[in-house]
Amino acid sequence: MPRVLIADKLEAAGIALLKANGLEVDNRPGLKGDELKAAIQAADAMICRSQPQVTADILANPGKCRAIARAGVGVDNIDVPAATRQGVVVMNTPSGNTVSAAEHTIALMMALSRQIPAADAKMRSGGWDRAKFVGTQLTGKTLGVVGLGRIGQEVAKRATGLGMTVLGFDPFVTSAKAAELGIQAAPNLDALLPQVDVLTVHIPMTPETRHLIGARELGMMKATARVLNVSRGGIIDELALAAALTAGTIGGAAIDVFEVEPPAADHPLRTAPNCVVTPHLGASTLEAQENVAIEAAQLISDFLLRGVVANAVNMASVDRAELDGLRQYVDLARRLGLLHAQLAQGPIRKVSLTYRGELASKKTRLLTAAFTAGLLEYRLAAGVNLVNAEVTARERGVEIAEALSPKKGDFAAVLVAEVETDAGTTVAAGTLFGDQYLRLVQLNEFRLETYLDGNLFIFHHTDVPGLIGFVGNIFGTHGINIAAMHLGRSGNQPGGPAIGVLNLDGVPPEDAVAAVRAHASMSRIDVVRLPKAGDVPAWMG
Repeated sequence: MPRVLIADKLEAAGIALLKANGLEVDNRPGLKGDELKAAIQAADAMICRSQPQVTADILANPGKCRAIARAGVGVDNIDVPAATRQGVVVMNTPSGNTVSAAEHTIALMMALSRQIPAADAKMRSGGWDRAKFVGTQLTGKTLGVVGLGRIGQEVAKRATGLGMTVLGFDPFVTSAKAAELGIQAAPNLDALLPQVDVLTVHIPMTPETRHLIGARELGMMKATARVLNVSRGGIIDELALAAALTAGTIGGAAIDVFEVEPPAADHPLRTAPNCVVTPHLGASTLEAQENVAIEAAQLISDFLLRGVVANAVNMASVDRAELDGLRQYVDLARRLGLLHAQLAQGPIRKVSLTYRGELASKKTRLLTAAFTAGLLEYRLAAGVNLVNAEVTARERGVEIAEALSPKKGDFAAVLVAEVETDAGTTVAAGTLFGDQYLRLVQLNEFRLETYLDGNLFIFHHTDVPGLIGFVGNIFGTHGINIAAMHLGRSGNQPGGPAIGVLNLDGVPPEDAVAAVRAHASMSRIDVVRLPKAGDVPAWMG
């Protein structure tokens, strides 16, 4: 009988489900160190929440443990790369706390608009001051939702029911999809911010989203606007927000999550005016705790009894032999996705992948999943992988289409990726040179042979003499080495549209990019950051 370690407090419904499925339950929350190591080694799987720190040391010898289910969304307390190296599947429960987090967002918005916490404190201290606590109603106001995933959509639904106008921004949700949800799509964050009376963020914490709302963004908003964060600490610059509240340039804030938890006793948001703070309560309801417990128990039951892998953050549900046979092309597909994510202008509507030549006979669904994972991981959580990439894309209204063309062209096998956004369509094609060199061979109408790794500096320009020397001189002045250079033009005659791609040994500073952009013949510049050659994500092993 498979054994499941419960290493954290888990609702009784989850434990009952495990037992009903015939699994042995070792219910010992609070284990640490060597005791936790021994318990994991003796179990076939483990369920935890946020308390046990499942480190690389803990997982150095996982014994017979093959899976960990996190009863919640975040897996920050689990060393996922270490688990992957040891062949341990890590799964989470992304939907169990959706409603609770959405309701807490609405509760904070209402508490802030009616000054409920401050009025309550005044009453409890013996006071009575009706005039001081005049609030504002939400009906007729505009709510801006940044991030239209599960929670963002639920918040929007409830706000619509309150009679609010809802604007939304999500780079992976098209205007048509937003309209289906009753949301007016904003083309970008800067367009959304000046229009809203209340702003709420519901996005993962990544290097790109850290301090997404800072002093600049707060300065673009109405002085009466209110800001909410029931998502991840650090998405809003807490010091900038506290300064804006103190200066009166922002009307109020309600914060449930902090960059460091618990925040310091002297954290400025604790004493900032018109600010409501709660101790990370978004998922703290009886219903949410029971939902995630049941979901985690079902994940483990399905894995141990039926070999089903769902909601994995570090592994794909594909045969390992298949992945090994396509490893280089899986890497190629993912890198093309990363490239497109950084070139895309506006929300992505549709992805069309064409497999030409020998690729047409391969398992293209695997390659499509790898491309989609690359496309999404640039802006979404690192947990995007072969298992959840396509589902995540479609939830955001992105259509994924495949086409096969067995006929060989200039190359034996080519993947052509066409991405359509509100601003237009971009085409990029890649292939494999030899058995290990990944190359970009087409970008829109231009033919290339560019390495698909490291820092790419892509510049569209008019084909005039002296331009390449101009660019090289600027990077030389800034100490940025050019590792490789590839050029292309749309016709055989000089003087027309052309493209250049530089592989750089470092990330170009903004002033160097600005200096290149200032040349009269430049029409567009993109800086794309790709993994180093040979670097692959955890789900590729």
